Amino acid sequence: MIDGNSARDGGEVDLLTLWDALWSGRWVVTGVASAFAVASIAYVLLATEWYQAEVVVAPTDKRGGSGALGNLGGLAALGGVSLAGLGASSNQEPFALLKSKGYARQFITEHNLMPLLFTQGGLFDDKGDIRDAVRIFDDKVRSVDQDRRTGLVTITVTWTNPALAAKWANDYVRGLNERMRGEAIREAERNLAYLNKEIATTPVVAAQQSLGRVVESEMQKMLLARSSDDYAYKVIDPATQPNRRYSPRRSLIVIISTAIGGLLGSLFVLLRRGYRSRPASSL
Repeated sequence: MIDGNSARDGGEVDLLTLWDALWSGRWVVTGVASAFAVASIAYVLLATEWYQAEVVVAPTDKRGGSGALGNLGGLAALGGVSLAGLGASSNQEPFALLKSKGYARQFITEHNLMPLLFTQGGLFDDKGDIRDAVRIFDDKVRSVDQDRRTGLVTITVTWTNPALAAKWANDYVRGLNERMRGEAIREAERNLAYLNKEIATTPVVAAQQSLGRVVESEMQKMLLARSSDDYAYKVIDPATQPNRRYSPRRSLIVIISTAIGGLLGSLFVLLRRGYRSRPASSL
């Protein structure tokens, strides 16, 4: 029967044996850990540095959607058309456009980003097209997140040049506002042309009055679009040039690599010690 003292003695002997093995192979452990440390230092010094710039925006309420829908309600009812739910869906349009590949394609083309994206994105030849550029832009450069509670939207741009990262983040929001402003103005102009034509050809006074209210709403929407730079999103916190890199995290990489090297060195020493002790123990 083995008592508790014997078990404790056996555990102490095992720990002493383990420590003796590691101490006898300390130069191997130190050498492997040092090699990993040197390799990790060389990597972090040669690795490309990436920076992140963020711009925080809030949805604006300047598009006049609710007023237009209210004025259109009576006229739409006459034609059997329901406008319920259009206001809620229009509020999601700017956010969907921010994340869309179509707007990313427009932004890349307008700023001539394809050569830069191909170089930094890992496609080092001229065989790529706009689809490859959009994929790199989505995966590595631009991200869009929305706070469900506050509705605030954060656009993050990650790039090797901190000044360009901040510029692209601000330009990304500015370009979206300009695009939606232009679309709203063109849509209002088309609607006004159609409505004025209908008023001129409609003899019913009630219908003319309803159309007149819709004309007023469309004119208000067009004026708001022309007078507002922050048409879809108002910039709450513009992007500024970051002064600290986002990656690589040099200290963390070196520490983890050195620890892995020490662990592998210790494992090698213990395995070699066990391999050498097996023939002696079998005698």
